[in-house]
Amino acid sequence: MARFAQLERHALADLFLAVGPDAATVNEGWTTRDLAAHLVVRERRPDAAPGIWLPLLRRYSERVRGELAARPFPELVQMVRQPPAWSPVSNPLTDEVANLMEFFIHHEDVRRAQPDWQPRDLPPGEQAALWKRVVALSKLHLRRFPGGVQVVADGYGDVRTGAGGEAVLISAPPGELVLFFSGRQRVARVQVDCVAALEERLRNGRFGF
Repeated sequence: MARFAQLERHALADLFLAVGPDAATVNEGWTTRDLAAHLVVRERRPDAAPGIWLPLLRRYSERVRGELAARPFPELVQMVRQPPAWSPVSNPLTDEVANLMEFFIHHEDVRRAQPDWQPRDLPPGEQAALWKRVVALSKLHLRRFPGGVQVVADGYGDVRTGAGGEAVLISAPPGELVLFFSGRQRVARVQVDCVAALEERLRNGRFGF
């Protein structure tokens, strides 16, 4: 069985070292050092990880992330590259489910913040795995969208969602759609066909978690 989460993890770790700790990322205000520290908090600090999602706990989570970011960058990257086996999100049973989208997105967060980036030609198996995430993400974010939305990835599938009304077609390879529905619309190469007002709403919507 292909382990695409591991491939994305190691490729991201290699890219971290190649661009250095102060390179830009797609995440506004975050350098590569900040992003690496975020990943370490998520996997290694169960006391602080909930603050990634819960506003009430965010101050503590950010403090821990700052402490980790102060470590030597190669050490921090090694912690990303080799997560602990006890981590609830990174053990052999959960790794592919919990980490494929996480590491694909953050790999692209670094890639697409660098000059002259181009989309990668992902393996069909990885695209198929990402498509499953697209189905869930599109239904989550667009179930109340004021239109009849069809999301299409040629060769992988299509899904319909939205509250009904004006026709909306969103098409791209699965990886691009994952980025689009995780709040990276400005760097995702996605075709949107609908009236201008709905397209603007989609391209500027607050997707993600």
